[in-house]
Amino acid sequence: MSARRLRLRGRVQGVGFRAWLVALARSNSLDGWVRNRLDGSVEALLSGPEDAVRDVSNACRRGPPAARVETLEEGFAEAPEQPGFAQRPTA
Repeated sequence: MSARRLRLRGRVQGVGFRAWLVALARSNSLDGWVRNRLDGSVEALLSGPEDAVRDVSNACRRGPPAARVETLEEGFAEAPEQPGFAQRPTA
């Protein structure tokens, strides 16, 4: 099992990024969450089997069709307490 926290910058808000990531994470049976940040970035916590976390993280480098990911910062994290993958309010 693996847990990663991602921070994505570029054109990542207002392009369906959160909904796209929720669907992708759920289809890969990941736990965690995604939310917009007030600075215009998107933050996510991905937790689950190492291969699935890596695949979803790599997909985030491209994002949905309307997105333009300029940078992706990734680091280790603690697994979430709640199961499932959710979209959280902006922080």
